[in-house]
Amino acid sequence: MEEYKEKILRVCNGVSKNTLMETLQIEYIDVGENFLVARMPVTPRVHQPDGVLHGGATVALAESVASAASYIFIDAQNFMVRGIEIAANHVRGVREGFVYAKASLVHKGRTTQLWEIRVTNTADELVSLCKLTTIALPKK
Repeated sequence: MEEYKEKILRVCNGVSKNTLMETLQIEYIDVGENFLVARMPVTPRVHQPDGVLHGGATVALAESVASAASYIFIDAQNFMVRGIEIAANHVRGVREGFVYAKASLVHKGRTTQLWEIRVTNTADELVSLCKLTTIALPKK
């Protein structure tokens, strides 16, 4: 199982090259049954002008990890995944360190999936609670 887990993380991190995930330095660090975890460094590159983590960067992290998780848990050979709705509640500011996003599957339908993404700081305190709905569309 550990070898399979490492392979999934290598693939997730590999497909992030030359994308927003690479720009934001998002790294996938853990995977398990029905969840995926990523982390992102909090530096001035993702700050608002007043020096705290930008909510948009947090949402980009949340959507990235849940979308990647969707690909892991569907038939990616025959389907492509798209986010169709995201919501976020930001409850704590972060100035430095890392934020961690854990996407957990709430519902897996035939075409839509519902993900809860908990974004926490290095002290495991809740920073944002997000929800993403994805859709699996057949590849043509």
